[in-house]
Amino acid sequence: MSAMNDSLDETHTSGSLGEKAAIFRGARGSGNVVGPAFIPLRSPLQPPNAAVSALFKGNRKGREVDDTQMGPVPNPFPELLPSTVSLVSECLLPWTKTSATQVIKVYSEDNTSRAVEVPSDITARDICQLFILKNHCIDDHSWTLFEQIPHLSIERTIEDHESVMEVQSGWGMDSHCCLYFRKNYAKYEFFKKPLDFFPEHMVSISSETNGIMNHSQLIQTFLSSSSCPEIHGYLHAKEHGRKSWKKFYFVLRRSGLYFSNKGTSKEPRHLQFIAEFSDSDVYTLLSAKKVYGAPTDFGFCVKASKSNSARDLKLLCADDEQTRTCWVTAMRLFKCGMQLYQNFIQPYQKQKSSPMRSISENSLVAMDFSGHKSRVIENPSEALSVAVEEGLSWRRKSCHRLSSHGSPSASQSSMSNIAIHVAQAWFHSKLSRDEAQKLITQQGLIDGVFLVRDSQSNPRTFVLSLCHTQKIKHFQIVPVEENSELFYSLDDGHTRFTDLLQLVEFYQLNRGVLPCKLKHHCARITL
Repeated sequence: MSAMNDSLDETHTSGSLGEKAAIFRGARGSGNVVGPAFIPLRSPLQPPNAAVSALFKGNRKGREVDDTQMGPVPNPFPELLPSTVSLVSECLLPWTKTSATQVIKVYSEDNTSRAVEVPSDITARDICQLFILKNHCIDDHSWTLFEQIPHLSIERTIEDHESVMEVQSGWGMDSHCCLYFRKNYAKYEFFKKPLDFFPEHMVSISSETNGIMNHSQLIQTFLSSSSCPEIHGYLHAKEHGRKSWKKFYFVLRRSGLYFSNKGTSKEPRHLQFIAEFSDSDVYTLLSAKKVYGAPTDFGFCVKASKSNSARDLKLLCADDEQTRTCWVTAMRLFKCGMQLYQNFIQPYQKQKSSPMRSISENSLVAMDFSGHKSRVIENPSEALSVAVEEGLSWRRKSCHRLSSHGSPSASQSSMSNIAIHVAQAWFHSKLSRDEAQKLITQQGLIDGVFLVRDSQSNPRTFVLSLCHTQKIKHFQIVPVEENSELFYSLDDGHTRFTDLLQLVEFYQLNRGVLPCKLKHHCARITL
């Protein structure tokens, strides 16, 4: 395997690519510039980036602010020490110390937006923390900032360490690009369950493990610069300037993405270079079939950071969601490397190093008022048992209030149950099947992501939409009436619940008839 990778930089006999070289071909601009996107592998006589320079022009450069040209600002409150003012800002967010600011606009799933003034060096994680505080969200480390380019119908996850202003600097004046703030449970899930993201038949690793690797070894191989992991398999590729797509065997290595012009051969003379990721990003296609005529909806592409033209996109398409997820995740790992792992562990390191809780965690605490003195419940197990007991007590009181006015009818019971679940974050009343699938896909196709919605076919029933093995399944919640009382069931009345809240809480603890437990609920917020 290592010999194969080492041979990538060797000279090989070049030949006419014929019809296959038309894929991703296109001259930028006009005149005598001709630049096929599929080019032979680099020779040792060329600089390492010589073959790529024609494809990806312009590198990101950090912008510097010249403070010497700005005059001193007088202090209107000389009696206040500067350390006092800075202490207040540092307690809020770490990036509030920067003086240069800009205004950005961020959208949520319901297309509500909010404009905020932020420092020019703010990162994506800082933006997420800001909106978590402003909207009183629970910080479960899944909130993510997305870059969406509507005229290309593509979007991507902005990594937590990326500079937001640097991302915006690559947008065109009339591109109408947007920043979206929403959950993405799958953002770092591959660090926890890498074998679910990288199927064995798609991964080749040069190591002494003889193909048998556990979770930690697989991730270490991707993060280690000395190892040579490889992703390979068939993908559909769109021919440049044509509507047709063709299937080729692709290989992803640290040096870039290649395709074979001779079956599944990985010989250097048969591998043609497509793109590398130092100055490019991987995006998912929002409407692969409709916009680009792809054979499936599992499309993705590689786009140069400074380009916003559709003709410069390297359009690819997988046969299923698992295959697309594997390619996209591997490209993110090859681009960011260890930085991606640092982004993953940073929130947990802060929790361990700081004895104080975050602001969002301090907003709600468990209290015990049963004794002479009130106390804060620090033990999570005790807090959970108290919460369950209070919930059961609340239900008993509700039933007692109804019984004091006579036996409740099925309609009265139904109305009280509606009041319970309609305020829950996991309930989405008027949501169609397609909209539910889109929302779950946006927030991460991992096991246990769910939502509850009204049934479109039967107004009296509800539907539980649940993700399992990167596929979304829909289960009908059927109302069961017995002795003038209304219950809800997922298994034809064998297990009954008085309301949807009780049903969801049960399946969060027990799998029952479902393929997995309910773990992460899809929530929409209004900014």
